[in-house]
Amino acid sequence: MELTGKRALVTGGTKGIGEAVVERLAAAGARVVTTARSAPAQGVPDHVERFVAADLGTEEGAGALARATLDALGGLDILVHNAGGTDATAGPSTSFGERDWQGALALNLLAPVRLDRLLVPVMSEQGSGAVVHVTSIARTLPGSAPMPYSAAKAALNNYSKGLAAQTAASGVRVNRVLPGFIETSGARHLMDDTAAALGIDRDGARKLIMDALGGIPMGRTGRPAEVAELIAFLVSDRAAWITGAEYVIDGGTIPTA
Repeated sequence: MELTGKRALVTGGTKGIGEAVVERLAAAGARVVTTARSAPAQGVPDHVERFVAADLGTEEGAGALARATLDALGGLDILVHNAGGTDATAGPSTSFGERDWQGALALNLLAPVRLDRLLVPVMSEQGSGAVVHVTSIARTLPGSAPMPYSAAKAALNNYSKGLAAQTAASGVRVNRVLPGFIETSGARHLMDDTAAALGIDRDGARKLIMDALGGIPMGRTGRPAEVAELIAFLVSDRAAWITGAEYVIDGGTIPTA
């Protein structure tokens, strides 16, 4: 219960990595607010103090979420930026239109920037806080995802490092987590679509995707709970002297340091 009394906001917390992070922080004693565009079909779990429906790709959505979070918690100690993604499909750079680029930047870069602008000063004023930006190994392996998404995650990485330097003196730590191929429900849908298109089973589709990444030395996909465990460490007092750092959790996918 090392996070007892801590107040946390986790974006994109209704499925996949975000859902696992919400569960892990709540299990450690944190009071957790989370958000997505719509409430989960199965209802909001009891361990979530408040769910806020918001479109974080807009300035209005980010503002509404920040206000609702402070109203619910009375302050903030932990901010995990997990929301992200893209509707674009892989292709050459010329295949991506204005909508693809604007959408990728709005959700993967500007949403964290806007929320940080509203909530990090609250942490700085109290002299403590922990921020985690969930980026992606796509920022290092841009061919592994649609280009607008990869570029937005690379920009988020750069921004996060700069923010860490600016907030360290006020007691706010900012770190980055780069997941590799994590087997979320979304990843399973991708595998099933690939399997249907090629006439193979899910295991075959999983192997094809792993091979497309250059292989995963550990021989398997990652689990959302494993990413959540890393994030729980980074927002805890065990990581009190860690800021501006990047943690890759990809089973060894990225071939260089």
